[in-house]
Amino acid sequence: VQLQASGGGLVQPGGSLRLSCAASGRTFSTYNMGWFRQAPGKEREFVAAISWSGPATYYADSVKGRFTISRDNAKNTVYLQMNSLKPEDKGVYYCAASPTNWGLTRRGTYDYWGQGTLVTVSS
Repeated sequence: VQLQASGGGLVQPGGSLRLSCAASGRTFSTYNMGWFRQAPGKEREFVAAISWSGPATYYADSVKGRFTISRDNAKNTVYLQMNSLKPEDKGVYYCAASPTNWGLTRRGTYDYWGQGTLVTVSS
């Protein structure tokens, strides 16, 4: 599976962005998908995940109620809708794919990673 993240950019605090992650391969619908982010000088951290079939979603406490993860298996794409953005949300956002159904909040669970897209939240 090859992943291509896009949609990052500069946004003011309180604004919104939608990230997309396009996947290649016919087996996308069998993978659980996740979003992680990495701020300068910090470790990559979990943001959100969605199960292969879509009904189960998981969020970091810091983004609950503001971010929404979704997927469209027909388009081989996973999305991250980010609302009410804060300066602390800035970083490089990575999408990732995992064939396993557990541990989706952990980086080590994911086998495939996209190249990342930069999100900057600043006035």
